[in-house]
Amino acid sequence: MNVIEVDHLTKDYGFGRGVFDVSIHVNKGEVFGFLGPNGAGKSTTIRHLMGFSKPGSGTTKIFGEDTFDKYYGVLKKVGYIPGEIALPAGLTGKEFIKMMQDLTGIRNEERLKMLLELFELDDTALAGDVKRMSLGVKRKLAVVTAFMSDPEVLILDEPTSGLDPVMQERFVDFIHKEKERGKTILLSSHIFSEIDNTCDRIAIIKDGKIVSEFIADDLKHASRKYYSIDFTAKSDKDSFMKNAKTLESFILINESEDSAYLSIEDKDLNKLIAYAADVNIRKFSNRKESLEDYFMKFYKEDKDFKGALK
Repeated sequence: MNVIEVDHLTKDYGFGRGVFDVSIHVNKGEVFGFLGPNGAGKSTTIRHLMGFSKPGSGTTKIFGEDTFDKYYGVLKKVGYIPGEIALPAGLTGKEFIKMMQDLTGIRNEERLKMLLELFELDDTALAGDVKRMSLGVKRKLAVVTAFMSDPEVLILDEPTSGLDPVMQERFVDFIHKEKERGKTILLSSHIFSEIDNTCDRIAIIKDGKIVSEFIADDLKHASRKYYSIDFTAKSDKDSFMKNAKTLESFILINESEDSAYLSIEDKDLNKLIAYAADVNIRKFSNRKESLEDYFMKFYKEDKDFKGALK
């Protein structure tokens, strides 16, 4: 069952900005990763999914209901963490929690206490004005309020931004537990480890368009492997490369005078090893394709993300 549906969503803001024909769905009990650098279109998609903006074309639905038309109904069923935390002025942390409880009409004091302890928000932290809180405390407050009503669906936009490494790890562990409880989660992030550690399926977005969608385990168990080879001399490398390039699945990623970094399918591995045995090499190492490796295939021409990826 598709709990979350984005169907051919387009919102064109001009000058190449916006999202274009975006379609994703999240099944019940699934954690779906939405991966891309800042500015790729993740938050724009999520704002439409939450019903904050009307699509130029296409639809966004949760539980089969149009989210723009059923905006208030969606808010009561969904836990949401925005990418940018903008809390209302003049409220303490405790008052903000009460305001969010009033909006949903749900009070689960036992769960609230558990969350406050888990993310280390004590009475002193909650007594302060939300506008004066540090980014880390604001983010923890947003996490607590998103989860405190125990919603079935969670839409999380860069949820660990501003959290310290300990809290980031604690959050990832908590997501695993929520998944075990059957929650449906859309997790948007630019942090590879966060997506890789939690998600069942992943979509990559670039320039407002989905460029790939795949099952996370398919990548982890892929037959294509990556090899780094250091040769004793340039002549050894040249001889090896002449033979290796005849292999059907051979891809050269980069090279220097006496080294090569390449990928190849398992079916051609024995021949690759035989070619390597015919020359003098100093080092031969391999690893599976990582999520970052796969992602960079789509972004390899973009040399500077200006801190947009981790």
